[in-house]
Amino acid sequence: MADSSSSGLTRRALLGAFAATTLTAAPTFSKAAGFLRGGGDIRRIRMYSGRTGERIDMIYWIDGDYIRDAVKEVNHFMRDWRTDQVKTMDLRTIDIMAAAHNLMDVNEPYMLLSGYRSPQTNAMLRRRSRGVAKNSLHMQGKAADLRLSSRSVGQIARAAASCRAGGVGRYSRSNFVHMDCGVVRSWGG
Repeated sequence: MADSSSSGLTRRALLGAFAATTLTAAPTFSKAAGFLRGGGDIRRIRMYSGRTGERIDMIYWIDGDYIRDAVKEVNHFMRDWRTDQVKTMDLRTIDIMAAAHNLMDVNEPYMLLSGYRSPQTNAMLRRRSRGVAKNSLHMQGKAADLRLSSRSVGQIARAAASCRAGGVGRYSRSNFVHMDCGVVRSWGG
């Protein structure tokens, strides 16, 4: 993991969030392949896209190591669906998303509304809405907009904010939460 002291994201904050969810997550993987037995900490991400119809449910990190092929699939899944451009997502954002999901103790996958955004897509969205930042972290592969039908915007935002690892935006009228690995902050209502 890259040095992240300038963003406010600390290894300790993320490990704390994952430690708090280890017991919750353990039963989920009881039928995992034999090589996972005794594998220690595992991280899993579950999402679907209403735009593309794609689903992803995978373990992407085992006992201190990211699984390269799994991360590649996550990057592809979180691509700009309008342009089909893929960007390497910042793994800290994926970790925040996974930790928040575990803290909420849900089996439902996130609905991904927006992951990576190309500059062209971001500019188009800015023309349509004042709520889109000119230098959005989405364009750097550092942000995601997510929704769960079984949890409120407030519940999702509180779980993400409890990780103390990045930005959390509440968009109650649009029913989604923004998570990023930038400076620790929160906004919206």
